[in-house]
Amino acid sequence: MTGTMALEMLQNLQSDDSDAGEQSDVESDSDVSWVHEIISSSSESDSESESTPRKKRRLLSSDTADPDVPLMSDDPGPPRPVVVLPALEPTVLSPPLETETAVEKGKDGTVWTVLQSTERPGRRQSQNVLTEAAGPTAHAKRNIEDALTAFLWVFDDGMLKHIRDCTVAEAHRHRGDSSWKLTVAELKAFIALLYIRGAQGAKNMELDSMWSEKWGFPFFKETMARNRFREIMRFLRFDEKETRRVRLQDDKFALVSATWNKFVQNSIACYKPGADITIDEQLFPTKARCKFIQYMGNKPDKFGIKLWLAADVQTKYMLNGAPYLGKEETRSRGQLVGESVVLRLAEPFLGKGRNITTDNFFTSLKLAIALQAKKTSLVGTVGKTKRELPPSTKEQAELFSTKVLKCADATLTIYQGKPRKNVCILSSVHTSVGITDGPKAKPESVTYYNNTKYGVDVLDQMARRYSVKGGTRRWPVAVFYNILDLAGINAHILFKECTSSKLPRRKFMQQLAEELRAQFMEEKGAVLQFQAQGSSQQQKQPPQQTPKRRQCQVRKSCIKNKTHDTCCKCRKPVCGNCARRREVTCLDCEA
Repeated sequence: MTGTMALEMLQNLQSDDSDAGEQSDVESDSDVSWVHEIISSSSESDSESESTPRKKRRLLSSDTADPDVPLMSDDPGPPRPVVVLPALEPTVLSPPLETETAVEKGKDGTVWTVLQSTERPGRRQSQNVLTEAAGPTAHAKRNIEDALTAFLWVFDDGMLKHIRDCTVAEAHRHRGDSSWKLTVAELKAFIALLYIRGAQGAKNMELDSMWSEKWGFPFFKETMARNRFREIMRFLRFDEKETRRVRLQDDKFALVSATWNKFVQNSIACYKPGADITIDEQLFPTKARCKFIQYMGNKPDKFGIKLWLAADVQTKYMLNGAPYLGKEETRSRGQLVGESVVLRLAEPFLGKGRNITTDNFFTSLKLAIALQAKKTSLVGTVGKTKRELPPSTKEQAELFSTKVLKCADATLTIYQGKPRKNVCILSSVHTSVGITDGPKAKPESVTYYNNTKYGVDVLDQMARRYSVKGGTRRWPVAVFYNILDLAGINAHILFKECTSSKLPRRKFMQQLAEELRAQFMEEKGAVLQFQAQGSSQQQKQPPQQTPKRRQCQVRKSCIKNKTHDTCCKCRKPVCGNCARRREVTCLDCEA
């Protein structure tokens, strides 16, 4: 029933049909006002009902009527007030809204998906499960017994013989004869003196002072003479000069490349790294004239030869290395220098579930994908100028806040560690980045990078601590010093793990120097003993007395000459003038 129909019914209602008595003017006015309110409310409800569809209501039949409600009879009875209910709008259930994933793009079109940081670390991927035991190899464990054998496994006899031959050839060429000699035992003793100089911290000490009675060390005087040490240092070479010109056309490192390459091969063959490897640069300080000398203002020593090194994070063992010689023509087109260096140094250790930590010079999304294809992960800081990074890397956020993005299987963590500086960590290890407890709320990827980034840096500090380096103007000798420093560190690690010893590195270097010179000291002692025996035999023989000179008693051709000779027949003293002079005749004339 609509509001209009209800109004007509009220107007047709007579006064005698109501039991309320006679109507007064006030009641009439109030009734009219009540009617108008109903009309206005009904008209509003009608307008709303026309605008919105109404639900169909099911009519109850007499069979299904509520028994508590009395049925309508023939007697209409007193009229009941009519109540008009407003129309109910149908409720439409809207489907749940789908959460839209935030997406950012780099300059080269790389799409990054924003992730929510969690409190729990992500699950470790199968590519980071180490499938190889770390430590010295089997043949190294079987053969290393002391400091000397540990050193000879990384700096073998073949390298010593090569250096000996090149040094002797240079001495013969310079002196113009073949009288100068050098044995392998003497070369080991020469290296022993270099290690003692490093262990005693005397790299800045003058050479003459090491043999002085007041300031020197007895080890130097007992091992070798000062002038002999200078001769070996003067003629020390690491390649053959006859073929040097041809080799330099293809290899700028030819003057010492044979020794360096053999040392790297031995280091790889003797040790298996752990789960984490650090690849970084080392600047070996020298100001010798060289075509590939480098200047790096952020290093303590500004000038030097730059080497790429790979080191085990746990033990600081030098795993692999290569010199930086300038522009590389062998690098594939479009490949960055950092990517080429990481793939080359990590090649012997790929496919075993290891992780490689690098800095922003090496790290890139392309490198992370390439390593992941070889079951190796990458964690490192990435430069904000990379074209694949989103623009949010350059934005300043709230202090100690973290934003995580993902592309392919690599995550990018943007952590605001300082008010005006954030750090970007690219990782293919973490599927999701958790936030650690603490006031700075560091992300898990940042903590992992901080724990694995220092392998090469600590290795370089260890090499400088007891360096054998001395003053030189030849860059091959400077590289040779660095090889001895790294070989001493590797030999110390092999010695400790193969013998379960806890000998400090300084003590190890002293013990190594003593064992290096042992053979030379035995040979030197044997020579001294032989010379002593010869002199003692000469002393045991009675000295032969020279006969006294007397005057000649023949006096046929002289005037009182003195002589030692006597005549074989009469035994008289006779001088040379009075002695018989026989003429020399041939056999034909004598016949």
